[in-house]
Amino acid sequence: MKVNSKKKPLWRRIIKTLFIGIFSLLFTVILLMFILWGNEIMTLLSLKEIRPRNAAHHDGPVYYIDVKGGFYLDELIEQGGISSDGELGDFFISKLSKGLVKGLNITTPNYGCASFTAVTSEGDALFARNYDHKETTTCIVRTHARKGRHATLSTTDLSFLGIKYTTGIQDIEDAFLCLPVPYLTLDGINDAGVSCCINMSYQGGGYNGKVTATNQNTDKPDVTSTLLLRLILDYADNLEEAVEIARSYDLHDSANTSFHYMVADASGRSAILEWVCGDDVTDNDGSTRKLVVTYNDADAHIGKAEGSADYQWMTNFIIQPDYYPQYAQEPGIDRYEKIYNVLSQTNGVVKNEQEAMRLLGQIARRTWNAGEFSYTPYSVVYNLTDKTVLWVSNENYEDETAIFEFRLK
Repeated sequence: MKVNSKKKPLWRRIIKTLFIGIFSLLFTVILLMFILWGNEIMTLLSLKEIRPRNAAHHDGPVYYIDVKGGFYLDELIEQGGISSDGELGDFFISKLSKGLVKGLNITTPNYGCASFTAVTSEGDALFARNYDHKETTTCIVRTHARKGRHATLSTTDLSFLGIKYTTGIQDIEDAFLCLPVPYLTLDGINDAGVSCCINMSYQGGGYNGKVTATNQNTDKPDVTSTLLLRLILDYADNLEEAVEIARSYDLHDSANTSFHYMVADASGRSAILEWVCGDDVTDNDGSTRKLVVTYNDADAHIGKAEGSADYQWMTNFIIQPDYYPQYAQEPGIDRYEKIYNVLSQTNGVVKNEQEAMRLLGQIARRTWNAGEFSYTPYSVVYNLTDKTVLWVSNENYEDETAIFEFRLK
């Protein structure tokens, strides 16, 4: 009887079988992970620090993230929306974990801000905005077009998700916390040229009193403050559609405070969205407030300056006439007047995005009366015609390493 001398030893065949089995198992696990969480994995791989912390200038780090997939926004709308940041955290983590885990802490602090529209000498529509806050960590967020939804560029504050400005994102756990960033939009632009932002409005009791959050309670679906901006950016083709989205939901302001919004599109038209009932002394029941829309081309009732201007501007007080008692000092009125004084000299025309950014620098918090919000973590100018973004970190307007430019393709 002949013995096959070429036959491999048994131990080698066992190792080969084990290796093939382990490889197959790992491949199956990886394939399953990509099937379940492929978009989230690719999103996390895109997360990067684009500017480190500068403690000497009180700058938190700046991050960039490219969000893949639809981040469950369609499902959120289908279920009727959400009415609090806590519900938003529960919804997102439940979807992300496929129902295995519940609970994600999202907190929205108070912040200041200023915004305005303008037009360049070449006719491009601009939307400019300062985000006034304390030291914090910011993130520029890109999302992509899907069926019925627009591609967007926006900014959020990672402190809402517990990321500290002193440390930034340190590990995979911190990175995981950043996945809900599309829902925490502070301002942005979509590929249709629609832009929007959110500013505090200090309603009910005045700037130095107790502020009452808007908390509508009708049969409409529900949205939180930042979620409304996300819906506008993803679904609005123009200003009117943005306003209609705002009319279609019950608003529930975050952080136990109140907000108002500015929206604009590539046509140059804009609107300020405010939820009010009565005046600042009586407006203490957030459930009774109703949306009031003030368009840039129909605002003569607000004041002579507003009525004569094609552009629009907003800081941190309700612009509706007679909302504040005569003795009240509207929060942000000094910056509001500064914006008008500069833009009125040229009827709202600026040379380019850089000139609009210079105006933002004039009202940034390090060079202005800072008060509670002593820094401007970022300034941004959106070109609604070209769909481009000029973004500056922490008032470093002359530092090329702090200036970023983006384009929606």
